[in-house]
Amino acid sequence: MGLVKLLAASLTGLLLTVGGTVALSSGTGTTCGLTAVSRADAAQHAAVAGYNSDQLANAADIINAGAQLGLTMQAQTLGVMTAMGESSLINLDHGDTAGPDSRGLFQQRATWGSLAERMDPATSARLFFQRLTALTGWETMTPSAAASAVQINADPEHYAPFFTPATDVVTALTASAAGACEVGGNAVGLAQQLVTAADNGQLRGLVPDHLKEIRWIANGQTVPDCGIDTRILQVMVLAVNQFHQVGVSDINRKCTGQLLGAGTQSSHWINGGGGAVDFYSLGGRSLTGADGQSLRLIGLLDPVMPTGARIGQADCRREAGINLALVHFTQFDDTCNHLHLDVAFTDDLMTVG
Repeated sequence: MGLVKLLAASLTGLLLTVGGTVALSSGTGTTCGLTAVSRADAAQHAAVAGYNSDQLANAADIINAGAQLGLTMQAQTLGVMTAMGESSLINLDHGDTAGPDSRGLFQQRATWGSLAERMDPATSARLFFQRLTALTGWETMTPSAAASAVQINADPEHYAPFFTPATDVVTALTASAAGACEVGGNAVGLAQQLVTAADNGQLRGLVPDHLKEIRWIANGQTVPDCGIDTRILQVMVLAVNQFHQVGVSDINRKCTGQLLGAGTQSSHWINGGGGAVDFYSLGGRSLTGADGQSLRLIGLLDPVMPTGARIGQADCRREAGINLALVHFTQFDDTCNHLHLDVAFTDDLMTVG
């Protein structure tokens, strides 16, 4: 299967056409938050990471249970990963020698609930998420360690091999799920949200440290040549809300004195700097600008970005055979080890309220 067709199979609904120009769809409105995933549509979805039919329908039930509880994509992925490790996403009506009374997607024992509850995919998922969220510090644990603590599995690495396929499944099934892009327009408030994310390990930086620029704004400090465009703060908040784990390499290069790429003409530098952000990872996965996570972020943001906003790595996608039909973003070539986004050449606002 060619790369474009493979991406289409894993991102159906987001990628509307293949073999030519790919249109990014926002579904019925903007797509910055997750809503319901159709179980019936999931059952008809092309195979993802070797999972198909009823397995993907069961994954949809897990995703929906997490969304109904207001949980993040991180939690939803963790739930799907756990069910993969316990039952291969098959609603089993039997246990094993270690747990003869274990049942369902999560192989929950009788102490978890009634047989009917454990055999109902949506209910069993809610039972799992309730115990997960009661686990102090689960957000900062490795996915497998968190799942093992909930499932009382003696091997903390048991679920690790299922994290990547779970990410692929959740990304594929939620790619066209419609939700609301609602984020504030106050720079201090946005920066404070990002500082909280950084302190929780959800937002990470590299050297030199650009996260200090966010901390200054959060504290109400105005540091010359170290500001950040409010729209870039909005983009980062939306990215953290969607992917939970976000890595940012560059924001205001004038602040750090970095003369890279276009130097003083860079969108990271002009107009006092801070009009651009480079993401190096989303959801714990490295980016190339042509990978599934990059395409998901582009698809989420394009409907709400101002006309004239720019997205990099066009050549990386072109080399991968991916041509995006975008509404607001203008594309340009850039290195394939991150995803660049800027608003340095437009004064218009994002549509996020």
